[in-house]
Amino acid sequence: MPFDAPAESANNPVLVEVTRGGAVESRHRGAFAVVDTDGRVVLSAGRVAAPVFPRSAIKPIQALPLIESGAADAFALSDAELAIACASHNGEPDQVEAVTGWLARLGLGAGDLACGGHAPKHEPSARALARAGQAWDGRHDNCSGKHTGFLTLARQLGAPTRGYVGFAHPVQQRVLGVLEQMTGLDDLTAQPRGIDGCGIPTIALPLGNLALAMARFGAADDQPERRQAACRRLRHALAAQPRMIAGTDRLDSAIAQALGPRCLAKTGAEGVYGAALPELGLGLALKIDDGAGRAAEVALLRLLTRLQLLDGAAGDALAGHANPAVTARDGRTVGEIRPAANFPGLGE
Repeated sequence: MPFDAPAESANNPVLVEVTRGGAVESRHRGAFAVVDTDGRVVLSAGRVAAPVFPRSAIKPIQALPLIESGAADAFALSDAELAIACASHNGEPDQVEAVTGWLARLGLGAGDLACGGHAPKHEPSARALARAGQAWDGRHDNCSGKHTGFLTLARQLGAPTRGYVGFAHPVQQRVLGVLEQMTGLDDLTAQPRGIDGCGIPTIALPLGNLALAMARFGAADDQPERRQAACRRLRHALAAQPRMIAGTDRLDSAIAQALGPRCLAKTGAEGVYGAALPELGLGLALKIDDGAGRAAEVALLRLLTRLQLLDGAAGDALAGHANPAVTARDGRTVGEIRPAANFPGLGE
C-alpha cells in the first residue's frame, strides 16, 4: 500500500541554517514525511515521493527476519545483540565485545564479516586500540552488528555464509520481502538499486514509504502476529540497550535514553533519518539534499518538538543536539545550527 503522497513543489525547502556571527552562512534544503500506519500523511514538506537511498536508517526493518525466522531464539540473542543488529555503532569496546561474542557462538569470526572495516568512530577507542598495538577489523565496522545478524539468518536458513551480501542470496531475498511488506511497495526490484557502504544492496524508496515502514515498525497492529511480535521484541531491545544503537555522544543513543520506547530513531548516511513513534502511531523519514548529517539531526529534533515529544526532561537532555553551537578552534561559540525560520510546521 503506497502512502498518500501530497502535491510537491519543484524544490525542497530550506530546513536548517548555519550562522556565523549575525549572518546565515549556509543553508540545507531537505524533505520530510510523517505518516500513520494507513499511509496518511500527517506532516510533510518537499519532494517526499522522490526515491532516496535510506542507507542505515532502514536497519531496524532489515533486522526483522532475524526474529521472524526463529534465528534469534535458536541462537539465544540478547537485547544487546538485537540492538546492535540495528546499529551504526562507534566501535567502542562494549560494542565490539558484543559482536565478538555473538560471532563466536556462530563458530565464526571477523574474517566472515563482509562489511570491510574501519577504525572505531569513537576517537578515544581508536586511540586506545592503537596504543595497545592492536589493529581494527570488521568487528569495529559500524555495520558489524547488522552483518552478524545476516550471518545468523544464513545459519538459520541453512544457506551459505559466504556471499550473504549478494542480492540473490537467500538472506537478502528474505530481507527484500520484509521491506516490500513494510514499505507498501509491491516490487522493490523495480526501484533504483545500489550498493551500500558496507557492501549490501540498498534500494531507493520514496520518503513517504520509508516513513510508512517506520510507522508499521512502531505500531504493527495490522501486521501478522509473527511480525507484531518481532517488532515488539526489537523495539524493546533498542529501548533497553541505547548504547548499542550508536554510542557515546551520538544522537540515536541520546534519543533512546531520553525517550525510551516513545521514539526509536535511526540515522542513515547522506543526511537520512527514520524514526518510529509508537505512542502516536506514526513514522517519520527525512532526507537532507546535500547529505549533511548535522542538518538531519537538527531537522529531526525540530520535528520531534513539533510532535510534542521533546518536553520537560527529554527536551533538556537533547537541547545540545537540537541547536548545536558553531565554535572556533579555541572553543568560543561563534554561531549556531538551527531550524530555518520558516521551517514547515514551526509554531503550529
